[in-house]
Amino acid sequence: MAAFINLRVLNPEHEHWRRGVEAAVIYAREHGDLKVPFTYRVPGGDDQTVEAEGWPASLADFPLGQWIADARRFYARGDMAEDRIEQLEKLGMVWSHFDVAWEEGLTAARGWAEVNGHLLAPLDATHQGYRVGIWLKNARAAARKAAEIEQRRAEGLPVESSAGALSKARREQLEDIDPSWCPSWPVEWQRVFHLVRLHLEAGHPLPIDPGDMMHQGEDLGRWVRSVRLGWDNLTTVQQWMCEQVLGIEPAAEDEKPPPRRTQADKWAMNYAAAKQFYEREGRLKVPRKHIETVHSEDGREDQYRLGAWVNNQRSRAATLSPERVEQLSKIGMRWT
Repeated sequence: MAAFINLRVLNPEHEHWRRGVEAAVIYAREHGDLKVPFTYRVPGGDDQTVEAEGWPASLADFPLGQWIADARRFYARGDMAEDRIEQLEKLGMVWSHFDVAWEEGLTAARGWAEVNGHLLAPLDATHQGYRVGIWLKNARAAARKAAEIEQRRAEGLPVESSAGALSKARREQLEDIDPSWCPSWPVEWQRVFHLVRLHLEAGHPLPIDPGDMMHQGEDLGRWVRSVRLGWDNLTTVQQWMCEQVLGIEPAAEDEKPPPRRTQADKWAMNYAAAKQFYEREGRLKVPRKHIETVHSEDGREDQYRLGAWVNNQRSRAATLSPERVEQLSKIGMRWT
């Protein structure tokens, strides 16, 4: 009787704790964790409705979310008794708000990977409303910071702070889901590599042209073509992955498009056309709409809008280099 009076009358704080633990036990049983939203309250209503949902009527409208938040605050201040800490930890309590946020993101990432087969989500990816793409981007940034810190320490350089770096344990959690979740090259490249690999494992042929195969919004054929044409821009590891895993070979020389002309190349070719016009006509008074045809050594015909080009050079005389001004003057350029 004395204990009852102490619990229910003299020390109502104990009663509040008891109700909180009772609600936490039921919540953990139903949800598998204690990641309770701050605004969560035990379902209210009439006794029969509450009990039908698995909650005793005595807990109706209990503010479990706030109770969990209060428990974390007491724990952080060191004001919580050991037996209470033990009670909540047995239910799967996560004490740190940062840890709660991490667990929520990890759960969403795991769910997204189960649906899509990998953890290389695009930035706008979501899982059940959670913005998993942004969460993974932040996790990769934290992983790269951790790698930079490790590198500095290995080189004997000072490390000012480790704040924001991903811990080894958390990196391992993500690697358990997908070992390739944080490549050293762009995530977009790794995502399509993975999709092409799955496509081949399903028994389909390698897509080699744009539009051959679309999967998860990615054009697999376009990616394969870009890999073959840009082979020399890949790292040695990427080349090995493409060649040994996907069977992709670099494009032959006759498959490669001609190199893009630089501005200097274009100016030189237009100048050659202007020089040809001058040598034929004896002057550089070119009609505005004149098109000059130049025959190259390989038999190709190139056409240049020489009239417009000459007028442009005249209007930009103040910005031309002295060398170009001299070249044009030698073939009869009239600057005014």
